[in-house]
Amino acid sequence: MAARIPLDRIRNIGISAHIDSGKTTLTERILFYTGRIHKIHEVRGKDGVGAKMDSMDLEREKGITIQSAATYCVWNGSQQQFEPHNVNIIDTPGHVDFTIEVERALRVLDGAILVLDSGKGVQSQSITVDRQMKRYHVPRIAFVNKMDNPGANYERVSDMLKEKLGHHPVKIQVPIGAESDFRGIIDPIIGKAFFFDGHDGEIIREVDVPEEFAKAAAEARERIIQEVADVDDVLGDKFLAEEPITVDDIRAAIRRATLALKMTPVMCGSAIKNKGVQLLLDAVVHYLPRPTEVVNEAHDQSNGEEKIVVDSDPTKPFVGLAFKLQQDKYGQLTYFRIYQGTVSAGDTIYNVSNEMRKVRVPRMFRMHSEDREEVPSAEAGDIVAFYGVEASSGETFTDGKVSITLTSMHVPAAVISLAITPKDRAVEANFSKALNRFTKEDPTFRVHQDEESQQTIISGMGELHLDIYMERMRREYNCDVVAGKPQVAYRESITRRAEINYTHKKQTGGSGQYAKIMGYIEPLPADAVEAYEFVDDVTGGSIPREFVSSCDKGFRDGVRKGTMIGFPIVGIRCAINDGASHAVDSSEMAFKTAAIMGFREAYANAAPTILEPIMKVQIDAPTEFQGSVVGHVNQRRGVILETVAGDSVSITAEVPLNAMFGYSTDLRSATQGKGTFTMEFARYAIVPKQEQEEMKKVYREKLAAEAARK
Repeated sequence: MAARIPLDRIRNIGISAHIDSGKTTLTERILFYTGRIHKIHEVRGKDGVGAKMDSMDLEREKGITIQSAATYCVWNGSQQQFEPHNVNIIDTPGHVDFTIEVERALRVLDGAILVLDSGKGVQSQSITVDRQMKRYHVPRIAFVNKMDNPGANYERVSDMLKEKLGHHPVKIQVPIGAESDFRGIIDPIIGKAFFFDGHDGEIIREVDVPEEFAKAAAEARERIIQEVADVDDVLGDKFLAEEPITVDDIRAAIRRATLALKMTPVMCGSAIKNKGVQLLLDAVVHYLPRPTEVVNEAHDQSNGEEKIVVDSDPTKPFVGLAFKLQQDKYGQLTYFRIYQGTVSAGDTIYNVSNEMRKVRVPRMFRMHSEDREEVPSAEAGDIVAFYGVEASSGETFTDGKVSITLTSMHVPAAVISLAITPKDRAVEANFSKALNRFTKEDPTFRVHQDEESQQTIISGMGELHLDIYMERMRREYNCDVVAGKPQVAYRESITRRAEINYTHKKQTGGSGQYAKIMGYIEPLPADAVEAYEFVDDVTGGSIPREFVSSCDKGFRDGVRKGTMIGFPIVGIRCAINDGASHAVDSSEMAFKTAAIMGFREAYANAAPTILEPIMKVQIDAPTEFQGSVVGHVNQRRGVILETVAGDSVSITAEVPLNAMFGYSTDLRSATQGKGTFTMEFARYAIVPKQEQEEMKKVYREKLAAEAARK
C-alpha cells in the first residue's frame, strides 16, 4: 500500500452551490486532472454514463445531484510544485429539497468551494449554502464558473458576494476575455498567464502576461495587496512600511485571512470548457485549512457536558462522527469523519450518543462515489465508510477511553406532508423497510402515523424531496405507493397576551386532586429562536417547587395541538407567577391538568391565529415570458421582492407554500418549457382571515365526523 500522506497535507473540502451552477461538472474535472478517472463524462452526457459523482440512476436520469457523494484524490500541483496532497471531496446537491446533504457535509468538512454562475451570480440557494458555511465556520474559496457563457461577468459576481452575502471578496485572478472569447486566466500574484491546451485542457501552458493585459494584471496585484492588507495585520504592516512584498507574503496573508473568515478569495474559470480547474486545486492547497488548523468542539459527557476541543492527533483516543448512512447491495455503509485517534478494521468502538453501545468495525473503505477501496485503518483527518456498523446520522463514536460527544448538525423543520399507502397489501413489509431505512438515512425525512385516520404520513422539505423517496420505494423495494393531497405544515399562534387563572378540583372516593395556577401567555418576539418558552415567576412557595415542572409539561401538552385547526402552537411564552396547593390533594398530575385546562382557556382569549409557511421562490425564464411569470406569481398570492433582467429574467418572490402545488407544470406551459424555479422555506405568516374561517370550518366538520363514528 502507498505510504500515508501526513496530516498537514490533507484537505477536506465540499463543493456547494445553487442548483445548476456546475458543481458536479467541476468535481468531474478535478477527478480527471488528479488521475482518479481517465475519461470525462458529462452530467447530462449523450454517452448515457453520467458524471462519476452522480451514482444513483435517478441522478443520472434527472441530471441533478440528490445525495452528497464522497471521493478523494491526490494533487501535487498544476506544475508539480507540491508534495502530494490528499484532497477528500464531498460533492453536494444544489436543490434546496436536499439541503440536509449540504448541512451534514459542511458539518464534517474543513473548507469549501462556493461555485457561482458567472451570469447569475449569487442566487437563492447560494445564500442558503453560505448561511450553512457560516454556521459551521467553514472557510471558502468562491469559484466563478461558466465564464464562457453569455452574460459572464466576473466583477459583478464578486460585487454580489459583498452585497448579498456580506463577504470581503478579493479577486485573485484576471480572466483573459469573457463569454465566447474566454481563453485563459492571469495570476497577478505571480505575474503569469495560463492557457489550457489539449483535448481536455490537461496541458497547462504558463506564459508571460500578454502585453494588452499587463496594465490590468499590475493593477490587480496592487488591489489584492491593499484588500488583503485591510484584513491581515502582518501584510498591513509591510504595506504601510512600504517594504517589498513577495509572492509568499501575499499567499501567507490570503491563507491567514481566509482561515479567519475575514476574506473570500475569488477565482474564475469554466469547468465544462476545462479552463481554470487546476489553478483552483492549487488554491485549495494554498488557502484552505489542514485538519490541524480547525477547532473541533465537543462536550465531555463525564464532566457535565463541559466544552472541550478535540485534537487532530492520531495518537490520542479515537473520536469519530457518523454523518451519513447509505444502503447498498452489500449492507449498510456508515460514513465517518475521524476527528481524533486511529481506528482499524476489527476494533471495537462505542456509540457515546446511544448509551455507550459497543460495535465492532468489520471492514472500512475509502469511497470514490459508489466505488470503494478497502483500507486497514484510518486516522484523524480521514473521511471513510465503515461497513456493517449500525448508527444514526450525527452520532459520536469513541474507543471507550473517553466519553465525549461532538456537536451534531442543524436539522431544518419539514414544510410539507403527504399521506401514502402501498398500492398492493402484499408489499407492506417492503413499505415498512423502506420507510425505516429512509428515516435513518435522512433526518429531514420524517414518518408518523395519523392518530385519527391511521394513515402513514411522510414529511419533508418539498414536493421533489417526497417524490424522490416515493420513486426510490418503487425502484429499490418494488413497492408502488398511492399519495394523497400534499398537506402544508400549518401552525397556530396567538396575537395578544391573556391571563391564566385556573383551579382544578376533583373529589373522588380517596384522596382528591387540587391545583391552582395563575400566570399568563403572550406572543414571543418575531425573531425568537425557540417556538415555546416557559417562565417560572413563582415566589413565596405558592406552588411547591416539585410541581413547577408539571406545569411546564402541561403547557407543552397544550401547545402540541391547537384548537383552531389541530396544528401545533408556536411563538408562545407560557408563564406562571402564583397559585395554590393542598397538603394532601395536590400532585404532579393535578398541576399538569390545571396547566392544560388553564392554557386552553387563556388560548381562546389570546386572539389565536393560523400561520402558513411562506416560501422564497426564485424563477428564471427567458425575458419574453416575464409578464406571464409575474402574473402567475400574483395569482398565487405571491409578493415579488426582486427582478433582475438581462438575456433572461430572474424573479425572486415570496409565495405561500399552499399556493405552490402544481406550479412546475404551470411554469413549463407558460414558458414553453424554458422556465425553472427553486424554492426554500422563508418564514411563517398569518393566513388571510377568509381562508382562516374556511380552514376552521373544515376542521370542525372533521371533528364532528370523527365523533359520530365513535
